[in-house]
Amino acid sequence: MQHPLKHHLTLTLLALTSLSHFPPASPLTPCRTLCGTTAINYPFSIDDGCGAPQYRSMLNCTGTDLFFMTTSGRYKVQSIDYNKQTMVVYDPAMSTCSILQPHHDFVMTDVESVVIPPSSDTIFALLNCSIDSPVLNRYKNLCFNFSGHSCDELYGGCNAFRVFRSFTNSSPPCCFTGYDTVKYMSMNILDCSHYTSFINVDGLKGIGPADWVYGMKLSYAVPDTGCGRCTRSGGACGYDTETGVMMCLCSTSMNATRECSNGDIGDAQKLALRTKFHAFALVVGALIYFVIFI
Repeated sequence: MQHPLKHHLTLTLLALTSLSHFPPASPLTPCRTLCGTTAINYPFSIDDGCGAPQYRSMLNCTGTDLFFMTTSGRYKVQSIDYNKQTMVVYDPAMSTCSILQPHHDFVMTDVESVVIPPSSDTIFALLNCSIDSPVLNRYKNLCFNFSGHSCDELYGGCNAFRVFRSFTNSSPPCCFTGYDTVKYMSMNILDCSHYTSFINVDGLKGIGPADWVYGMKLSYAVPDTGCGRCTRSGGACGYDTETGVMMCLCSTSMNATRECSNGDIGDAQKLALRTKFHAFALVVGALIYFVIFI
């Protein structure tokens, strides 16, 4: 009959030996990958020096809420689709079919308007415009119809916008337009008191404004900087905060130019290896003691 202690040590040795077949732990990089339930992947980041430098400081994580930052305010990020390369944001200060907000502009920085502008299926509705508005005169070609909808629908079908009818007992002019219009002309220049925006316009035919999806869909591109090589080596893509040069962040204290080599092993991997070594040392010591003294 096998000695109970020998049997126990044999099982322990087999269990610890199996640990060597598990992949090493991922390096501890300085880049957070979640804000609440929203994944933060390249090219974005919520930590300076992570992601692509073109998108630096665009996102802010407050508690569990992610915000897109512009010069005109903080816009709550509702979703990021990394396959379609789009981000849906919502302006909490924007008027919608159910609430009328104070007048304000939507303003992006020059960099933002180039690298992550509103997509073509985001429409801006300029509301309560004067008859002297440039989009009703010289630049009237900037206004267009979409999916058979009209200004009367907004003024008649939205509780928040019915107030505009009360002044003249008729619907004041409005304009459905794209982002470039509000990019180059402020609401004061446009001579319209409010705006709203909605997305996925191709699917809005026959649907009333009360059921539209209000917000903005931003479209971005992923810079080709060899990030895949870095992530495959266990690192996180980032950049030098002073020069903007791409770097592969391998741990909280070690970086590489393109990828994490064997010398760039992260803290979590070192800890895992030390744990395995100590465990095997204890088992080998116990076995030697058993052979000699038992």
